[in-house]
Amino acid sequence: MIPDQKFSPTQPMILGFDPGKDKCGVAVMGVDRQLHYHEVILSENAIASIEELRQRFPISLLVMGDQTTSKRWKQKLQEELSEAINIILIDERYSTLQARDRYWEMYPPKGLTKLLPQGMRQPPRPIDDIVAILLIERYLSRLTAV
Repeated sequence: MIPDQKFSPTQPMILGFDPGKDKCGVAVMGVDRQLHYHEVILSENAIASIEELRQRFPISLLVMGDQTTSKRWKQKLQEELSEAINIILIDERYSTLQARDRYWEMYPPKGLTKLLPQGMRQPPRPIDDIVAILLIERYLSRLTAV
């Protein structure tokens, strides 16, 4: 989790959401690609957590992965969130592999773990929040692609 940083209330924010059966990843990033928040949460707390994040940040869009549970989650979000939000599904193929690499960029290995080849390292915690970050980045890259 990243502590609150100063941001302009006019700066649109995007909520990344990696839904899962037991746990979900959430991330909040500005359109300037500055990361403001990320966390892995229990699926049962997802709606309340998203509501709380929408109170803290000027979130204008929710992007989420398009795989396994996405249709069910999209419907649940549309039905249960207190205010409607635009939801865009993003291709999440290979995002878990990419998130594992990104984890080691964000948190470089220490001690003996540093000696292992990167492909053999397992992050010591769930990385669903990093997948949520990648989903936002994929969306933003799609916007800027020529």
